[in-house]
Amino acid sequence: MKNKIVVFLVCAVLLLALPLFAQQFGQGWVRILAIAMLYVLLALGLNIVVGYAGLLDLGFVAFYAVGAYMYALLASPHLSENFEWFAQMFPQGLHTPIWVVIPLAAGLAAIAGVLLGTPVLKLRGDYLAIVTLGFGEIIRVFLNNLEHPVNITNGPRGLDRIDSMNLFGFSFGKAIDIGDYRISSVVLYYYLFLLLVVFSVIICHRLETSRIGRAWMAIREDEIAAKAMGINTRNMKLLAFGMGATFGGVSGSMFASFQGFVSPESFSLMESVMIVAMVVLGGIGHLPGVILGAVMLAALPEVLRYVAGPLQQATGGRLDASILRQLLIASAMISIMLLRPRGLWPSPEHGKAAPATVNAAS
Repeated sequence: MKNKIVVFLVCAVLLLALPLFAQQFGQGWVRILAIAMLYVLLALGLNIVVGYAGLLDLGFVAFYAVGAYMYALLASPHLSENFEWFAQMFPQGLHTPIWVVIPLAAGLAAIAGVLLGTPVLKLRGDYLAIVTLGFGEIIRVFLNNLEHPVNITNGPRGLDRIDSMNLFGFSFGKAIDIGDYRISSVVLYYYLFLLLVVFSVIICHRLETSRIGRAWMAIREDEIAAKAMGINTRNMKLLAFGMGATFGGVSGSMFASFQGFVSPESFSLMESVMIVAMVVLGGIGHLPGVILGAVMLAALPEVLRYVAGPLQQATGGRLDASILRQLLIASAMISIMLLRPRGLWPSPEHGKAAPATVNAAS
């Protein structure tokens, strides 16, 4: 127990000091760390659906989009500029505080998750994956076209001038000075995302060890047996979809405030595939593995930008840097799955040998 406490304290110190050290090499590295924390949030939410309940969801990015656009509409001048009645009610625009935004984002995404889960309760495996994939694409196309006849999402142009997160008058979009040392806004956002990740990990761990978590795992292993044991599989599935979606909604609102701009292109099918890959490559159903997979796959594409450029120059510009970067990412993912087919950090409970047979006493 004492060793675990020491490890946790060391990890906490490293995580707190990491952005302060990284910003000495440029804000780009700190931004990579902040984006990685956002993807950890998304991966933790999808792990509830895929890892615990065993429901393959390829449309998880839809909840991410719902949270992002909800925050963008509530914290930008778009509604005041396009609706006269709204401008009369809020002449200075609507600038919603963080303690209102986060519950709203979580609640709206949870409703979307339940709406998705209701018609697909009897689907499994590939069929469920296809339906959820379609749901994610429908949301993206819907956001892309909801500009006429009433301009709500501004279509493919997206929403800009989004407010930064503001907590009790403290803005995460402004740097703060402590003596001669300046802490940039990107570092502040990193700490905000880190706090949300820690809170989410605690929630996920409590869910995993609770009766609800055990019910999800029973459904994952054998739904018919779980139903025979008296588990209400319908309600448990809906709860998994709704609970996982809340993480996506909160992550989306954080993304919108961090970027200051959202558009449908940020929520493509590739994003859903990457989030699923984070859970699978890290270790399905295992929190440390999911976090490791999310950090690696979120940071790897950005880090490889610094590798692809020199390689492109070395070949005289004959290789496109973006294509080369995708090739390197794909090669890394294939190598991981060949060397670690159960994930980088799989759950120790999986793959146990069967208990030895106990001979009857003579």
